[in-house]
Amino acid sequence: MLNVTLALFILLADTSLLLAQGHMGTPQEQQACRRDAQRFCRQQLGDDGAVQRCLQQNRTRLSKSCQKVFESHGM
Repeated sequence: MLNVTLALFILLADTSLLLAQGHMGTPQEQQACRRDAQRFCRQQLGDDGAVQRCLQQNRTRLSKSCQKVFESHGM
């Protein structure tokens, strides 16, 4: 029961953090990854969390500028 409660707390904390942030990344970071998002994640555009996951899944194919954004966030 404790494990379920802890997992639920973590899930809710992550969700509230994402909602509080609105769009992920600064305007400069978004610009650095915009072409990659359009190229690799077209179906997810409009859902920032899904785009971020998609970009991470395609990390080896990203432009150098977008890779630097992920590196700067420790991802």
